[in-house]
Amino acid sequence: MFDLFRKQTGSYKDDILSGLTVSLALVPEAIAFSFAAGVDPLVGLWAAVFMGFITSAAGGRPGMISGATGAIAVVAGKAVEHGNALGDGLGMQYLFAVIMLAGIIQVLVGVLRLGRFIRLVPHPVMIGFVNGLAIVILMAQFPSFRNLETGQWLSGQPLLVMAGLVLLTMLIIQFLPYLTKAVPSSLAAIITVGLIAFFFFKDTATVSDVLAQSPDNPEGVLSGSFPLPALPVGIDWLNEWGFLLKTAFVVAMVGIIESLMTLQLIDEMTETRGQGNRECMAQGTANFLSGLFGGMGGCAMIGQSLINIKSGGRGRTSGIFAAVALAFYIMAGGTVIGQIPIAALTGVMFMVVIGTFEWSSLRTFGKVPFSEIIVIVAVTLTTVILHDLATAVFVGIILSALVFAWESSKHVLVTVEKNTPEEKIYSLQGLLYFGSVREFMDKFQARSDVKEIVIDFGHARVCDMSGLEALNALGERYRKAGKRLRLRHLSPDCRRMMEKAGSIVDVEVLPDDPAYTVARLRGVSAVPAPLQPEQNG
Repeated sequence: MFDLFRKQTGSYKDDILSGLTVSLALVPEAIAFSFAAGVDPLVGLWAAVFMGFITSAAGGRPGMISGATGAIAVVAGKAVEHGNALGDGLGMQYLFAVIMLAGIIQVLVGVLRLGRFIRLVPHPVMIGFVNGLAIVILMAQFPSFRNLETGQWLSGQPLLVMAGLVLLTMLIIQFLPYLTKAVPSSLAAIITVGLIAFFFFKDTATVSDVLAQSPDNPEGVLSGSFPLPALPVGIDWLNEWGFLLKTAFVVAMVGIIESLMTLQLIDEMTETRGQGNRECMAQGTANFLSGLFGGMGGCAMIGQSLINIKSGGRGRTSGIFAAVALAFYIMAGGTVIGQIPIAALTGVMFMVVIGTFEWSSLRTFGKVPFSEIIVIVAVTLTTVILHDLATAVFVGIILSALVFAWESSKHVLVTVEKNTPEEKIYSLQGLLYFGSVREFMDKFQARSDVKEIVIDFGHARVCDMSGLEALNALGERYRKAGKRLRLRHLSPDCRRMMEKAGSIVDVEVLPDDPAYTVARLRGVSAVPAPLQPEQNG
């Protein structure tokens, strides 16, 4: 039913209309994240303008939307608190300094081409990331059902009106494409529900009501002039560089991880491929300029990116137009934008939640290894509990690595190919690395073996220095027992490293020796087939 991501080729018309839809959805998000960081809403709004424009124009993923985000706001808020504790007004200066330093770090990551490491994220981690993010977006909509002044949950008629407008928005988004695709359904829903609320339900909460929660803007007016560049002042760089650099590094890493994960998700949805390193450089440039012009920085926004993709935005024009439209709202169109009901934007985000959650993952229980289910659940819960996507991804990668190490360590198989009173030939299958060396060593009993021992690695691979050291230790064990150990079908790289280490184990050189490289294996299965000399792992 909820086929939100129909593959489309896109056009300038689609991009512009989609960008307009996204620009409306950016307003309440930027305001909310500004409150989370403890800064004026205009700081978050201008950050969304700079992040959205620069990354759309020069980033590595056309169609992806960047702006002020919750993860960045939480970390940036610590810089504001630290600066305010040192002196009145210093909080903003510390914020801008951190954002600019984070931008420089992100540019360096892109220049050094470190963005490729996002490819190491396993698929279960990706599923957990997406599911957790959908739940976080869902939970972020719950405050919309509270009274902005009292903080109490809505009840009675106000609740019915709010729920009705949200439901109407969702129905328009879902079913309008069956009638016409000339206008993005999300944009049509916002306009339709906005007009209904303006004429019939004037008491429902609007963007202006949210703005009015700021003590500096009790009238709830969205208005501001284009900011001028200014370097941070009043900071004791000599004594504060440690805090600034540490906080900037966290901001940079959180931003990169969220952006590259969002990029990978959109790649899968659109069946195209973005450029991770280029996106890192664009994100860094955008953050640096955002801090320079008085913004709180940010990264890719998965919710708005999905709205853009769903609305037909595929090119750079969509993000550029969204940023330009947002700047226009701030400087000239705030009165109209302020009348948009929060219910319409909440309905849009509910549809994003439905389209984001990986519903197929619920059908995998009992069909995939239990360890992968654990990884999915762990990443989802970490995302929901901590609201920290970067930490959730790290947790998932670590769990996946531990699961792989555990499973691989149990798949070192030793079989006897030949057994005579004079010679015994063992065939080894699996990966010999730090996680499997103990099980490997336990399979050989030097005292009870015959005089001549051969271990054939034709179906196995030595993966790291721990594996090489295990072979040396096994050779020493046989030598002390007065017996001779020979190794067969090791790669030239393994032989060279053993020679440098002064190995006492005899290694046979055969024409069909494999040619893989230690610790640089790619695409090796748990029980690989024999490799010919020209086949490099």
